[in-house]
Amino acid sequence: MELLSDWLEWSPRLLSGLWVSVQVTALSLLVGIPLGLGLALLSSVKSRVVRILTMIFIEVGRGMPAIVMLQMVYFGLPEFNIVLDSFTATVVALSLTTSAYTSEIIRAGLRAVPDGEIEAADALGIKRLDVMRFIVVPQGFRIALPTLMGFAILILQVSSLAFTLGLPELLSQAYSVGASTFHYLEVLTLAGLMYLVITVPGGWLVENFEKRLSRHLS
Repeated sequence: MELLSDWLEWSPRLLSGLWVSVQVTALSLLVGIPLGLGLALLSSVKSRVVRILTMIFIEVGRGMPAIVMLQMVYFGLPEFNIVLDSFTATVVALSLTTSAYTSEIIRAGLRAVPDGEIEAADALGIKRLDVMRFIVVPQGFRIALPTLMGFAILILQVSSLAFTLGLPELLSQAYSVGASTFHYLEVLTLAGLMYLVITVPGGWLVENFEKRLSRHLS
């Protein structure tokens, strides 16, 4: 009973942190996925220079740990007279990480579009740009959507690293409560349950959507 009483007392503060985590995740995906689509398209252009530069950006973004990207954006940019608050720095860093990872996911989806449809569009005289806009990108994005949804869950979890920047997200709020009460295990357990309330149903949703999409494609 004492544990439940403590959880009820801490819940408003942790829920406010969870809301910050959700906002960071949503904005990072909103910015990062379109950037990832752009990178996926650039990685297939005819210009060798553009392809190489794009792949370098992607590999650096994928190879660099998210926490390093967060630290670089927050502490590194001020050296160029660019000062960002912790929320904006987190969104920028996670957007860059998201764009690098989702570019590969989307590129795989684009490549999965049947060649026959592209050849048929070419035979009908449809412009290459229109083929990409109306045939390849919509279908490729749909194929990639289940993986992108799974990646969204991962970004929510990664957003917890923003506590290192002092952002008052869920984990940061849990540490703050733990520091004042010394009940670290109890408050971190509650924080973990709050993450699970989102990630577990999200995982089920991704799994069901992937099964439905597989039946449709087959």
